[in-house]
Amino acid sequence: MRYLTAGESHGKQLTTIVEGIPSNMPLNKDNINESLLRRQKGHGRGKRMQIEKDLVTVAGGVRHGYTLGSPIALVIHNDDFKHWEDIMGDDPIETDQKIRRTVTRPRPGHADLNGALKYGHRDMRNILERSSARETAARVAAGAVAKTLLRQLDIEIVGYVREIAGINAEEYPDMNMQDRQSISEESPVRTLDPEAGQKMMDAIDQAKKEGDSIGGVCEVYVEGMPAGVGSYVHYDRKLDARIAGAVSSINAFKGVEFGIGFEAARKNGSEVHDEIAWNQEEGYYRKTNRLGGFEGGMTTGMPIVVKGVMKPIPTLYKPLQSVDIETKEPFNASIERSDSCAVPAAAVVMEHVVAFEVAKALLEQFPHDQFPKLKQAIDQYREEIRCF
Repeated sequence: MRYLTAGESHGKQLTTIVEGIPSNMPLNKDNINESLLRRQKGHGRGKRMQIEKDLVTVAGGVRHGYTLGSPIALVIHNDDFKHWEDIMGDDPIETDQKIRRTVTRPRPGHADLNGALKYGHRDMRNILERSSARETAARVAAGAVAKTLLRQLDIEIVGYVREIAGINAEEYPDMNMQDRQSISEESPVRTLDPEAGQKMMDAIDQAKKEGDSIGGVCEVYVEGMPAGVGSYVHYDRKLDARIAGAVSSINAFKGVEFGIGFEAARKNGSEVHDEIAWNQEEGYYRKTNRLGGFEGGMTTGMPIVVKGVMKPIPTLYKPLQSVDIETKEPFNASIERSDSCAVPAAAVVMEHVVAFEVAKALLEQFPHDQFPKLKQAIDQYREEIRCF
């Protein structure tokens, strides 16, 4: 199971091709659209979210509401492209025609300069259009397909905000999945703690007023995963490692934790590891979940709890200093449309990125050509390990 995305921020469209989804799995584009629209919400989003309304067109791989087993093609059209056609169009331009809105001043914190050095582009719009976080809409579309698969397997997932600008939301370890989903969805900053949520919104408003940006911490919670998914045998099949790599690949994410994460370095072993217990109904389980649902690169059957650290967005309305690559003179970095805080939206992106890795691991471990056989195999495995 894999996916590939194509398209630029102000280009015609974003395209996602998802390969490896079993045949005969129910898939409705409304579920994908729901995820895409969730990504656009959140206190602190910029004007781009008012211009674009991300809706998907399913261009292949689905017939009459069921997957075919062939690659699934998903297209998100950019409504704003009509204003950018002469800048981002694919037709050649006349030799004496000047390209509009070229970028020669790299922005600190972005891919502009490094990408220009790698690919030899003098106009760094060729870099920023693809390195833009707009591409995450295509990744959310892929993750929405994965979420549909997981839901059919009785696995639920939700992403929400744990921290913005040093303001920490209360932790609710005993909150059920339905409440996590509904409460975070109703919050403008996608947090479970209303009191902290108001403080977060105030901090976002202050940052916007000052022309600055702020970051935070997102958390994804996965419930219903059976134990033993992943591998202790091969480093590249450890599921927590795959999730960590996927999360850190999201634009502006700089760190990943599972369970208590880095706090484990400050505690004794007796305060870190999760004691094992057993009962007739559940089989094996852990009395605590400090390790976030993983041991030895494999799931324990406890909820997967993973956090991702998002840095402040580097596009500022009080821009940082840079150097023009043509003149080598210092300048203030150029400004593209931006958000003062995208952490609430990033929680949705992270949710879908984690969903894809979890679904991918299941498909690698169980028969997956036909969805009914996949579900049967996983149900049988759950019963086997319960009685082990």
